[in-house]
Amino acid sequence: MTVTWEELGWERLAAGVGRCRLPGWDCTAGLVLGEGTALLVDAGSSLAEGVRLRGQAEELAGGRVTHLALTHPHFDHVFGAAVFAGAEVYGAVGLDAVFAYERADLRLDAVRNGLPVADADEAVDALAPPRHAVSGEWTLDLGDGRQALLANVGPGHTAHDLAVLVPGDPEVVFCGDLVEESGEPQAGPDAVPSRWPDALDRLLALGGEDALYVPGHGAVVDAGFVRRQRDALATRFGVI
Repeated sequence: MTVTWEELGWERLAAGVGRCRLPGWDCTAGLVLGEGTALLVDAGSSLAEGVRLRGQAEELAGGRVTHLALTHPHFDHVFGAAVFAGAEVYGAVGLDAVFAYERADLRLDAVRNGLPVADADEAVDALAPPRHAVSGEWTLDLGDGRQALLANVGPGHTAHDLAVLVPGDPEVVFCGDLVEESGEPQAGPDAVPSRWPDALDRLLALGGEDALYVPGHGAVVDAGFVRRQRDALATRFGVI
């Protein structure tokens, strides 16, 4: 018997496309199903959460997760990545350097935000750089007519922001934390505020007026919400 998105607590957004909101930090993970393929967008905040995500994604896909796209290098989106052994992993150019040289900062941020020390240490020890670095746009052919476009639209929320566009009716754009609905967008020490509004302009150009925009945290939004958040960020950071 085939399990449904809803039975696993996921939100179906379009045919073969869905997302879930993870407990703790209300972080989004996305899933795009192809022909014998499955693309997961973000990996959760710990190895244990990654294991749970993998189990649910593989139940929905009827097979293993074959591709993983990491939207940016914050712990709540990447610390589960190591459990997806064998998947083709994608990230924006420079993500590999963060994983190689900024592990202590990633660990400290996770612990400061409430991740148990043992979980943070375990995840950091297992963290590996993505195999594929996206500098512009990269189209994934997932089979059965299904494609996904990975777009390096940053910098903004971080220096390494990757969005995922899934064509269809409707089109779906996974935004990472370039867009947040459940609270004000967070601008930490690795944000690039002067470029953030431009990144949202690129997101809007990518998805268009009728797309569903999936934020890194919170409910799915429309183009109008993204535009209002873009304008609010421009005002907040004094960007003309």
